[in-house]
Amino acid sequence: MSGVVWAVIRREYLQRVRSRWFVIATVAGPLLMLGLILVPALIASRGQEADRQLAVVDRTGVLYERVAEGLERAGYTVERADDGTDVEATLAARIESDEIGGFLVLDQATIDRGHARLTATSRPSIVRQVAFQQILVQAALEARLGGSDPGVRALLDGGDLEVSVVSDGGVGFDDAAFLASYIGAFLLYMTILLYAVSVMRSVLEEKSNRVVEVVISSMRPFQLMLGKILGVGAVGLTQLLIWALSGALIVGAGIPALLAANPQFAALSEFRQFLPGIGYAGLFAVFFVGGYFMYSGLYAAVGAMCNTDEEAQQAQFPVIMLLMVPIVFVTQVINEPNAGLSVGLSLVPFFSPILMFARAAGGAAPLWQVGLSVLGMAVTVVVIAWVAGRIYKVGILMAGKRPTLPELWRWVREA
Repeated sequence: MSGVVWAVIRREYLQRVRSRWFVIATVAGPLLMLGLILVPALIASRGQEADRQLAVVDRTGVLYERVAEGLERAGYTVERADDGTDVEATLAARIESDEIGGFLVLDQATIDRGHARLTATSRPSIVRQVAFQQILVQAALEARLGGSDPGVRALLDGGDLEVSVVSDGGVGFDDAAFLASYIGAFLLYMTILLYAVSVMRSVLEEKSNRVVEVVISSMRPFQLMLGKILGVGAVGLTQLLIWALSGALIVGAGIPALLAANPQFAALSEFRQFLPGIGYAGLFAVFFVGGYFMYSGLYAAVGAMCNTDEEAQQAQFPVIMLLMVPIVFVTQVINEPNAGLSVGLSLVPFFSPILMFARAAGGAAPLWQVGLSVLGMAVTVVVIAWVAGRIYKVGILMAGKRPTLPELWRWVREA
């Protein structure tokens, strides 16, 4: 690679990484990730802190063990209160003195129709009320059906469906794979769009300021376009690398420290099952690079053939549509990753960065399909570079009205 291209890469890279907005965005990413982990845990922890102690008055003589087991699974500390004439007044006084968060009274109505009375410091949320009702109903049904039988317990827990697939057309993702694929696909969409548009705006800025006329005198237009694409792409990879390392540090060191400091955050330990591994990060990098080079070439051509930001907003509409199509289909592809439509769309080079990544991240795409999509992206990058380079060569020095499609074709032929 020539020295002039390296000079453009260095300028584009340093100009962006030294900007205030790059620093803010790079720092905000890990902070947002930390907030998404901590805020729900803090809210849950505070709710458990307020209601963690529950007393249960069992007037049936058969429900306490079953109800207490369900409440403890839901995160409560349960104690049994002996029934008596003043038991409810005594427990209410303990609530007022913050010794317990509430008490639950079980009687014959609980066995008959799942009805019980809860006295607490505040009205529980709808989600908690539903959880209480499920615990009570299950305990009552177990008592009436003979819950000591493991089969009854399994039925009341909802049973289990074992799925055997004859062909791979209906393979789906588990929760962790679905979440990783869905979030990763949208992150790819946002990063590709963000950095590809940065290439277009950089071209527009130099073209509107007439700086490009001076720059082109010392290098070829294709070298300038290549330098811009590589420089901005390096900025994107730098930011993504910082985010990945920060996320690994937060999860690897922050969560264990948080668990050691406060057992109330024990729910965070389950968060790790949703975290991707090295293979996921490698897939993300490959499809980001392929998608970025395809769309940045298109956006560079859009910037070269336009003179104002308003013109560019209109001219980039077809490119945005190419990016929107995989976003429209991403949920369907994740739900049915090996259906004919999903496989076909994910092999289209313009859609592969998002849809093939979504399938591969969940382990549903065979290796040969991933390789074929990467090869298709590579060939498409070369074709786009060839076409965009010729549009860029003529359009970067053109001024006036935006060219029509026949004029663009003439630019490609003549360049």
